[in-house]
Amino acid sequence: MENWRRQGLICLLLCAGISIVWGTWITRNGCAWIDFRTVYAGARCLVHHHNPYNAGEVEREYLSEGGQRPKTTHLTLQCVTLQVNLPATYVLVAPFAALSWGPAHILWMLLTGVVFVSAILLAWDAGASSAPLAATVLSCMLALNCQIIFTQGNTAGIVVGLCGIAVWCLLKNRCVWVGVLCLAFSLAVKPHDTGLVWLYFLLAGGVHRKRALQSAAITAAIGLSSVLWVSHVAPHWMQDLNANLSTISAPGGVNDPGPNGVITREPVLYSIVDLQTVISVFRDDPHFYNSVSYLLCGGLFLVWSIVILRSRFSVSNAWLALGAVVPLTLLINYHRLWDAKLVMLVIPACCLLWAERGPAGKAAIAITSISVLLTGEISLVTLQTVLGFFHVNGEGLVARLFTILSIRPASIALLATGVFYLCIYMRRNPGRRERMLHNQPEREPIRASS
Repeated sequence: MENWRRQGLICLLLCAGISIVWGTWITRNGCAWIDFRTVYAGARCLVHHHNPYNAGEVEREYLSEGGQRPKTTHLTLQCVTLQVNLPATYVLVAPFAALSWGPAHILWMLLTGVVFVSAILLAWDAGASSAPLAATVLSCMLALNCQIIFTQGNTAGIVVGLCGIAVWCLLKNRCVWVGVLCLAFSLAVKPHDTGLVWLYFLLAGGVHRKRALQSAAITAAIGLSSVLWVSHVAPHWMQDLNANLSTISAPGGVNDPGPNGVITREPVLYSIVDLQTVISVFRDDPHFYNSVSYLLCGGLFLVWSIVILRSRFSVSNAWLALGAVVPLTLLINYHRLWDAKLVMLVIPACCLLWAERGPAGKAAIAITSISVLLTGEISLVTLQTVLGFFHVNGEGLVARLFTILSIRPASIALLATGVFYLCIYMRRNPGRRERMLHNQPEREPIRASS
């Protein structure tokens, strides 16, 4: 076991190093950290007492620190100037905004690398305790497929990393206050990434509910202070934020999940992974694809919540519950490829099932591997290159399915993963009342084999 873990750690660090070097090299050859440049410019606006949600003021800050004026389409201009981040984001970025662009983006890259790679290592550690080989393979697949984290500089790299660290700390009951703080910061910056993970700890009850409430209190303090800061500088920031959201979400906009959105032109760089991107292929109507997505994911989420409330807590149950809810987190509303790295939290659940050496373990390995691969840049580029040799014309069912397979496969993989782990979680936790009626003892938690 120790030999496997040592070799696995070396392989994982090597794969992460390749992604960091590769991502940095891509950045030096034309990709100018556009996402971090955007939040950096917004934070500098706020530091200099300007409105971070005003496109003109953001563009001036962006150009003043060496940013190049977009020369391609209005969509690139939207990415640069239209701020849609929550005010708490500027609390995180403000220390970097106090520096010039050179040291600021280097320190941001270092922080992103440390936090994100640490989260992968901890997810690997949680899985390796029961199935070291499976944990190593899955974690290396993920670590080797995350160049976009180190090319765009999106805050998701830090947020997802903080979430992963928080889950490990809280479930392992080690460095608990580090976990509480990490969960609070990730929740404040990107609640749509971390919200359902936080909700699991709230519903789990006991000491975990206490930790969730502590994180919520810290998040509220961060959010309130950031809102007061932004409101003092820009009293009408809420209207400007809503206007920016409406612009980028309009048909043809940078966040449009429909067939006319930017995803069809840059399917990897701008890949949206929520379920709306699949449903919109059949009917490009926001009211339709949003309603269907909310209904489907909401139903699965309701079942998940009921099972948690009716089952007792164990670490094994916790990983299975997270394995079910992480895909739902990514499917229910707007998420992109960098947010999808949250699938690292599915790896421990997969390893627990694989350690049992049964049919469920084999299915878990297959489904989880597909999700990890189809949320990775190398895998998507390879798939789209292969499918590029085939041409399916028309508007029929075959053509629509081919479109989903070619530029939206991650959403289908995530849906299958969420449904699979939810079914396993339900089967392992049929409910206390039924067990009492049949005079059956509580099911023992899954025991990890060495």
